[in-house]
Amino acid sequence: MEIRVLKYFLAVAREESISGAAEALHISQPTLSRQLMDMEEDFGKKLFIRGNRRITLTEDGMLLRQRAEEIIDLVDKTEAEITADDEIISGDIYIGAGETETMRCIAKIAKEIQCDYPDIHYHIFSGNAESVMERLDKGLIDFGLLLDANNASKYDYIELPATDRFGVLMRKDSPLAGKENVSYADLKGLPVITSAQPHHERNHDKQVRAVMSKLNIVATYNLIFNASLFVEEGLGYAICLDRLIKITDDSPLCFVPLLEQKEIKPYIVWKKNQIFSKACNLFLERLKKSFML
Repeated sequence: MEIRVLKYFLAVAREESISGAAEALHISQPTLSRQLMDMEEDFGKKLFIRGNRRITLTEDGMLLRQRAEEIIDLVDKTEAEITADDEIISGDIYIGAGETETMRCIAKIAKEIQCDYPDIHYHIFSGNAESVMERLDKGLIDFGLLLDANNASKYDYIELPATDRFGVLMRKDSPLAGKENVSYADLKGLPVITSAQPHHERNHDKQVRAVMSKLNIVATYNLIFNASLFVEEGLGYAICLDRLIKITDDSPLCFVPLLEQKEIKPYIVWKKNQIFSKACNLFLERLKKSFML
């Protein structure tokens, strides 16, 4: 399949009409319609639902849209790396990470590099560990920040000199707000908001996980900021990493560490035997200089 045709497909998915996509692509409507019909014939699948006013995607079409976006991103990334000026270190560095204050370590390195090489640009993808690893495996990002040694072990990695800890974000008027630590037993019977990918559960023994499995989960989240709004409104107690939500004197929220939680070590990872651009090599050299003793 040609990259050009994938771009045609994405344009139609974005504009939701043949006419709008044809105008954006600067081609005729009959030409675009023919390309789309040929694509559906090649796949043997219906990709579009053609309505009176707009075109929508079928389930197969939505899958193709996701894959086509990944393919185009990878092609653009590869072209940029190959055509980069050999004399000047420039280009793009793609980093994937979950929500963690540890990202500040990476930000400091990026700032140092930017001062010396202003033509290097950074692209940050935020997601859970599974989505970060998926993009890393597909070559869509260059580096990933992970908080699990088991996940990091399949890659080359650097252990960062920092730790994270889980705790409970709650309203200051909560009965648990005055405690120095909170246990999972304290949360039993209370409404709990937790990550859609609760990787912290793997850091506990079977007895603790058994208690966690009985918690009253009223909501899950991908980004803690949005979940914090639910906490503010009294929906429940959010299990999350520390320092992600800024707690001030006038904030209605507070953070109490979890008693059972072990320290979590962060890792910056990259694919084994990865061939990097000059910009990524420079970034990796600075990481090793800063964090490898």
